[in-house]
Amino acid sequence: MAEFWSEKRVVIRPDPADLAESVAARFVSRLGKQIAQGLDVHVSLTGGSMGSAVLAAAARSPKLANIDWTRVHFWWSDERFVPRDDPDRNEKQARDALLDQLDIPAGNIHAIAASDEGVELDAAADAYAAELARYGSADGDAWPSFDICFLGVGPDAHIASLFPDRGEIRVTDKATLPVRDSPKPPPLRVTMTRPVINSSQRVWLVMSGADKASALGLALAGASYHSVPAAGAKGRRRTIFFVDDAAAAQVPQELITGDY
Repeated sequence: MAEFWSEKRVVIRPDPADLAESVAARFVSRLGKQIAQGLDVHVSLTGGSMGSAVLAAAARSPKLANIDWTRVHFWWSDERFVPRDDPDRNEKQARDALLDQLDIPAGNIHAIAASDEGVELDAAADAYAAELARYGSADGDAWPSFDICFLGVGPDAHIASLFPDRGEIRVTDKATLPVRDSPKPPPLRVTMTRPVINSSQRVWLVMSGADKASALGLALAGASYHSVPAAGAKGRRRTIFFVDDAAAAQVPQELITGDY
């Protein structure tokens, strides 16, 4: 896989609500631009409070009516291996916030298998890898090159279900992995690997709160991605940290950009 990585930049908004609205506006605008060029768009979603807040803000945009949803595909960088209707499930959060309100073909929503569907964890990871491979990129990767890959960042700097100093963050020869004994509950998960994330055209990391300031500072300082997974998240065209004032306490001034 060729690697063409962009410089990391930071966009700061005053508070979580303003942050969600700002990222959602950019997201809807990017979808519209890509589709206007006759392109299909692949988006990788994330879970957590900010991930849901961005999608909920996008759902309020009047511009959604202008988007041809047959050309948009949604994926998840990771999923909690819990029952389909469990509120911890990233898919359910995304459906509640946005997806169930869209006139989008069911086949364009690529969800990871749930624990109550008669599939074991390893089989769920393998099945998702096979689904990704159906949309392999022109570069020969066995997965699509996401136009946007949303990522949350934990206080420990984990992304997707790639946690610090664990084996999953080091894997480069697979698209997906089962995760057991996750440091953050629930313990069973499926995650994309770092090569899949980093083949994205744009990686958008969205984070808020003072408890994320240390993780953000380490990620921007170039820490080892083995111990600081967020430091290893890099888009081919853009790598943007969208953060609020509280999370930005340790951001060097030269990395801050006013517009994106």
